[in-house]
Amino acid sequence: MDKIAVLIPCYNEEKTIGKVVRDVKEALPEATVYVYDNNSVDKTVELALEAGAIVRHEYKQGKGNVIRRMFREINAQCYLMIDGDDTYPLDCAAQMVDRVLTYHADMVVGDRLSSTYFTENKRPFHNFGNSLMRIGINGLFRADIKDIMTGYRAFSYEFVKTFPVFSKGFEIETEMTIHAVNYGLQVDNVVVEYRDRPEGSESKLNTYRDGMKVIFKMLQLYKNYRPMGFFGLLSLVLVAVAAILFIPIFVDYLATGLVPRFPTLIVSGFMVLAGIQAFFAGMILSILAAKDKKDFEYRYTKLAGEKEEK
Repeated sequence: MDKIAVLIPCYNEEKTIGKVVRDVKEALPEATVYVYDNNSVDKTVELALEAGAIVRHEYKQGKGNVIRRMFREINAQCYLMIDGDDTYPLDCAAQMVDRVLTYHADMVVGDRLSSTYFTENKRPFHNFGNSLMRIGINGLFRADIKDIMTGYRAFSYEFVKTFPVFSKGFEIETEMTIHAVNYGLQVDNVVVEYRDRPEGSESKLNTYRDGMKVIFKMLQLYKNYRPMGFFGLLSLVLVAVAAILFIPIFVDYLATGLVPRFPTLIVSGFMVLAGIQAFFAGMILSILAAKDKKDFEYRYTKLAGEKEEK
């Protein structure tokens, strides 16, 4: 088992990968550096090897698929994940690792949004999307995560081995964040500097397509992890709309003794029934979610004991 494993997912990063690996080795000389190539067609692999990294491959396209492979294959006391695009200086790497090894943090978030991100990043919709996700997730899950979409993170062994990766692409960071918050894991925020990509290096993130995937992932995980909140809100909306439709009919009935709009009355009745069903679905699923949390605590404790034995 490595003491510190630095994980660098890469796809066509020949402009920067050599510098990133060298910077990591200088900042964390005791770390083992792994570059996971995701079907690059440039010189990413050759330059990473020249810089001294261990290169492995994930042939299923997508950042989430790469991270799944990394988490399965690498065993370490502390994992530091960083992008291969040279947008993150390494001066905070030792501090992030120390938060895991000394202070037992499960995940350390490299917080770009509290430093230079909004001035360095030249893509305004990325800035808006990051702020939107931070407000959304912190509001829905009652958390205080400073940067949801950052690719600069440190993890404990227990986090990595209990985190089920379902995302295939860039929504993986959202999934990691919500997983940690839902199970009450220790999450620390460390402010890091951010610099925009160097000239000639292009982002693989599609602002609109990947942005919609991230939003849908957030809502999906809210439904899975907070079912009473999700279905309770759905129930409230259905009953409220049913009441809006029903009240004018009831007023007419009191005034005339007649029901002038039977179809509307029937629709409002079915909406109330759907609202009741949504409420009880939320109750049942919340019981299952509570059981899942108990099972997670058991798995986490067992894994912590196994790590000590190693």
